[in-house]
Amino acid sequence: MRFARPALTALVAALLAACGSDTPNPPTGTLIEPPSTVGTLPKTALGGACDVTVVALNYSTPGAKAGELSNASGGLLVPSGTDAACKGPFPIIAYSRGTEVSKPRTMADPKDPEMGGMAQAFATAGYIVVATDYLGYAKSGYAFHPYLHADSEATAVIDSIRAARAYAAQNAIPLSGKLMLYGYSQGGHASLSTQRAIESSAAIKAEMPIAAAGHGAAPGALGTALRSGAEIAGGQFFVPFLITAWQKVYGDVYTTPSDIFKAPYASYIENLLPSATDSYLTLVTSGKLPATTYTDLMFQPTFVPSLQNGTSAVIRAAQRNDLVNSGWNPSSQTRFCAGSGDPTVLYATAQKLAIDKWGTLPNVTSRDVDPEVQASAAAQGLTPLQVLGAYHGGLAPPVCLADMRAYFDARR
Repeated sequence: MRFARPALTALVAALLAACGSDTPNPPTGTLIEPPSTVGTLPKTALGGACDVTVVALNYSTPGAKAGELSNASGGLLVPSGTDAACKGPFPIIAYSRGTEVSKPRTMADPKDPEMGGMAQAFATAGYIVVATDYLGYAKSGYAFHPYLHADSEATAVIDSIRAARAYAAQNAIPLSGKLMLYGYSQGGHASLSTQRAIESSAAIKAEMPIAAAGHGAAPGALGTALRSGAEIAGGQFFVPFLITAWQKVYGDVYTTPSDIFKAPYASYIENLLPSATDSYLTLVTSGKLPATTYTDLMFQPTFVPSLQNGTSAVIRAAQRNDLVNSGWNPSSQTRFCAGSGDPTVLYATAQKLAIDKWGTLPNVTSRDVDPEVQASAAAQGLTPLQVLGAYHGGLAPPVCLADMRAYFDARR
């Protein structure tokens, strides 16, 4: 049976309380309410071999600070049908989604566009896909979302894999033992963080060895990216989100929001993202965030210079979450995909730096999809301004998704 919401809240509170007692905690990744089927995507709509069942998961996972235990929810895509590909044994893809400002959003939604893309590219072809909602979204009882915080992104993804395996065991779904990781944008940072966490722990690596890892438009070199001080499309969302999240995690990014933010934003920015009520559009139309990315609109005049000269505590927090400059090198089969014209995750301070660091490793490959993005834009008759608006979130993702399908198929 399902737990009613008050019962679930009480259960999560009990799990958190156990952190300070002698009661042993359940292993992270434990399902804390019975998974529920929320919909089915027919193969005729997906253009593939298998129907796909969408399942909602809710599982235990650590918080962003030492000793915390919380929960995260997520979605699971399970293939079924008469085709041989739909009978298993199935590989698992752990998918990490991009930045989201809406707190209620869950990946356990048959209508979610990212899950729809994963169903069409992978699940209907015989892959199980599990996608976390991360801490602080949907059913998670965590107080905030630790945006672009590498360690908690990794634990949320790793525990989603454990939850997916538990569901498969309960329902006699055969698994092949092959694990793939993929994420795009913030999800690329999360998938890269997850790869590092698995490969850096002998115990976790033995538990869930990685067959292949893919990272799309991954902001993996956050220290360098922020120190550049470059304007990025959507920066009025992304930059405040990471600053306020890192402040909540570390407590030393600023003394007061007005150290970094101008009025009126300083008065409410700490509790703005993710939003329980607003979308990207309504945050702008309501005036809660500016309509353009220019830093002089919402940041104090000292902010960008302090990034560029490295004196800002934001840079120190960014370096804690910088994967490229962390001293770790990927050992699994690894693929990077991004477009060199991306105005949001800038190629020069993201994929190029990753390839400059790791491109000579025999297990690492990459692809610049800008030619395909430009060809698609031309075929659609998009203006240059429309291309900039659609590049990161609309034009590049399907090209990278197709690239990863071929990459994973060769390693499944």
